[in-house]
Amino acid sequence: MKPRILLAGLLLSAGAFTAQAQAPAKKVLTHDVYDSWKSVEADSLSNDGKYLLYAVNPQEGDGVLHLRDLAQNSGKTFPRGYRSAFTTDSRFAIFQVKPTYATTRQAKLKKKKPEEMPKDSLAILDLSKGSAQYVARVKSYKLPKQSGEWLAYHLEAQLATKAAKDTSKTKTATPAPAATKSPARATGAGAGKKEEATELVLRHLPTGQEYRFDRVTDFLFSDKGNRLFFVKAAKDSLSKGGVFAFNTASRKTMPLDSGRVTYKNLVSDKDGEQLAFVSSKDSTGKDLRYFQLQHWTAKDNRARIIADTAYKGMPAKWMVSEHAQLGFSEKGDRLFFGTFPRPTQYEKDTTKLDEDKVSLDVWTYRDPLIQPMQLKQLEREQKRSFLAVYDLKVKKMVQLATLEIPDVALNPSRNADVAVGSSNVNYLLSVGYDTPSRQDTWLIDVKDGSRKLAVKDTRGTPRLSPAGKYLYWYEPSDSTWKTMSVKASTPVNLTKKLKVAFYDEQNDMPTLPDDYGLTGWTKDDQYLLVNDRYDIWRLDPAGKAAAVNITDGYGRQNNLQFRYLSLDPSLRVVPVDDKLLLRTLNLKTKDAGFYTDYVTKTGTPQKITMEPYSFVSVRKAKNSDRLVFRKASFKEYSDLWVTNTNFTTPQKISNANPQQSEYLWGSVELVDWRSDDGVPLEGLLFKPENFDPKKKYPMLVYFYERNAETLHNYRAPAPSASTINIPLFVSQGYLVFVPDIIYKDGYPGESAYHSIIPGVQSLVAKGFVDEKNMAIQGQSWGGYQVAYLVTRTNMFKAAMAGAPVSNMTSAYGGIRWESGMSRQFQYERTQSRIGGTLWEKPMQYIENSPLFFAPKVETPLMMMANDNDGAVPWYQGIEMFMALRRLNKPVWLLVYNGEAHNLMQRKNRKDLSVRMSQFFDHYLKGAPEPTWMKKGVPSLVKGKEYGLELIEEPAIATPTPGQQPAPATATPPATIK
Repeated sequence: MKPRILLAGLLLSAGAFTAQAQAPAKKVLTHDVYDSWKSVEADSLSNDGKYLLYAVNPQEGDGVLHLRDLAQNSGKTFPRGYRSAFTTDSRFAIFQVKPTYATTRQAKLKKKKPEEMPKDSLAILDLSKGSAQYVARVKSYKLPKQSGEWLAYHLEAQLATKAAKDTSKTKTATPAPAATKSPARATGAGAGKKEEATELVLRHLPTGQEYRFDRVTDFLFSDKGNRLFFVKAAKDSLSKGGVFAFNTASRKTMPLDSGRVTYKNLVSDKDGEQLAFVSSKDSTGKDLRYFQLQHWTAKDNRARIIADTAYKGMPAKWMVSEHAQLGFSEKGDRLFFGTFPRPTQYEKDTTKLDEDKVSLDVWTYRDPLIQPMQLKQLEREQKRSFLAVYDLKVKKMVQLATLEIPDVALNPSRNADVAVGSSNVNYLLSVGYDTPSRQDTWLIDVKDGSRKLAVKDTRGTPRLSPAGKYLYWYEPSDSTWKTMSVKASTPVNLTKKLKVAFYDEQNDMPTLPDDYGLTGWTKDDQYLLVNDRYDIWRLDPAGKAAAVNITDGYGRQNNLQFRYLSLDPSLRVVPVDDKLLLRTLNLKTKDAGFYTDYVTKTGTPQKITMEPYSFVSVRKAKNSDRLVFRKASFKEYSDLWVTNTNFTTPQKISNANPQQSEYLWGSVELVDWRSDDGVPLEGLLFKPENFDPKKKYPMLVYFYERNAETLHNYRAPAPSASTINIPLFVSQGYLVFVPDIIYKDGYPGESAYHSIIPGVQSLVAKGFVDEKNMAIQGQSWGGYQVAYLVTRTNMFKAAMAGAPVSNMTSAYGGIRWESGMSRQFQYERTQSRIGGTLWEKPMQYIENSPLFFAPKVETPLMMMANDNDGAVPWYQGIEMFMALRRLNKPVWLLVYNGEAHNLMQRKNRKDLSVRMSQFFDHYLKGAPEPTWMKKGVPSLVKGKEYGLELIEEPAIATPTPGQQPAPATATPPATIK
């Protein structure tokens, strides 16, 4: 009989579990629904708490910006609005508007030049009137942090008016006409990374008065909005470029400096009374350009050069960096900038042709970093700068960072007289296998640059407390928190004598465990607050007062995990007397919610709410007690809710995915079992809607480390980057089981087997799993475990492994190309969990490598190994494929060209999602085999045919070991349409 060819997707619901059998009124999720699922993004509250902005965006297509008047319970929508913000006085909302998705796509199809592409427009919305004005072709905008009166926006090149008056040349800027309305669709993306010199418009929002400045390349508001600083490019010898300031009170423009080729890195102090920048007279085409640091004050109205190659304090043969970020101290008396050693200049060899020049990398055992890491870090090293400071009061430059101590950090306000220097220079040779990495730490005097060694050979990261009184760090070597007074030289161990663990109690890797994180410091460095697994502790950084559990051990007693949630992002410390909001998780039920407590007051934490949901993105209006938050479950998308700080009468605001009610969805529950070693384990079981325990369902098993705590996470239907989309398969009648895994050092594969298999067996014993139709799927570390499991058991009918390591002996000596690091650390100390070198534990490397047991594989295996994978070498997939192919085992390998570890391009994600569905539907539901599985896709038709057609035959002929497959050319692929 001639095969009947069906389009991919028509039989996605084939088998015993059709939509009609479950619920006639609802539809099954298929791959063509992805774009109908939307996400809520970029939500923000106005400072007065009256208004809420948020965008609802599809996975592909045009989004909608929503403005909600919370007081009036009303709202407006703006198609394609994004990058939205409220002014600080809550009077205006500003946002950009994209061009339509279709318009941009058509322009790309026509291969339009960047300047011809559709551009963004800008919307200025008066919240009191509800009316908006639109400005066409705007590439960016800025608002001052502490003023609601002013807006500056930068126009695209083609909108610049040649006849426009250059107001920066006049004492008083000439007002320009107010912007006229433009259609919202006249919007789009910028024209590339290089900043073009185009028109800048400054708008006084209350009056609509505008001031225009031509040839602007960069601009900056002072925090208070009292000045707008901007850089102009030179037009000719008469119209020189320079740095200018517009005073928003006097409405006057003032030149600060001019005549140089380049100005960049503008930074203002918080009062807008000082400005710093770097500048160069050298042409942009010069190989080595010399920059100078300039400083301007409103008091003397002069931009002075304060640092250069020849200035006092600059190390010999060093220079000012153009790449370092500049910054004033909070008091405004210090300016921090970057320097670097003058690089060696090489003259071009004009006696050789390019074809005669040798290109090679020389690897030596003396290299501090291996060549791949050097090459990966090349651009960063070329732009590396070393922190220096200029004391503006005593007019003195001090170099803080050096080649020996390259990394220097300041306290948050930058006011402290001491900085922290760190260096791993003495330990670079061990990078790649010794983890956590080691470093030495110094205390550096900001006034004179003198330094003293504070901590030698630590695996922690010592930092400076907010007030600059202490060094503090978690020390992995002994799993304790430590401090050191900057005036002393002896560390104080704050947690050694406490009878609780401050390290990860669930750590199952052969490496030193991480900590549970830091809550923060209180004012003036009085207390350091740290977390254990459950509770929050108050520690005296001097080590004199006894440690206090501020949550009174209530978390540990009740299986609750408390974590401080700051509602004021401007706060650098934890308030001592105010009520603290604690994000809370029940580690047993996975319910979440909020409690309150105090730093110094006694008493147990007080519950606000605990619900079977996950809570994320909690934010408070600056000048109101209104909160916005999101909560979700497997059945409910994480929409926006508003309430007050007591969480009374919460109100749901957004409804991003009402279409979900039209589809079969399902449910999730927490299940438990014991490993083969008797250890209690948890996992998630997803069931189809209208689940009937008397029926038997095919089951997919997906795993990666631990996932039980994601019980209440929402999972949207979306094309897969590497793993199964759970709601899609559940809607189509599959059970999906996600088991947690615990590990023993040296036996990662065996540990996975002893965790996963008894979990599967415990579900089979319940009677509703079709044990003859089960499959497994995993990606990366999960992909390795899939490859391992199919060498140990035949209980699964099919398996899909994404980016699997198949041969630990060859992978051990490889490189993680995304970072350039050796892979050795991963096998010895982290996720692969062998716990020793290849020559110390050769048999464990072999026993945990699926490749060496390929003859035992009886399960059809589909793999993905992409040729630009920077985490797992794609040859690991090739090794497994070639072994199984040689043994005539059913195996397929998908290689997405140019793709990374997880698929990045949406077209490839869609393709993988369809192929995984076809693969599992074929083996677990008896659906027809697709062409790509049956006959492959020859390279002759690559990019023209994809083999996604399903071929229905009288009987499904599943390949069996020992059976010779039919030649790939038995049916010419060209006949399949």
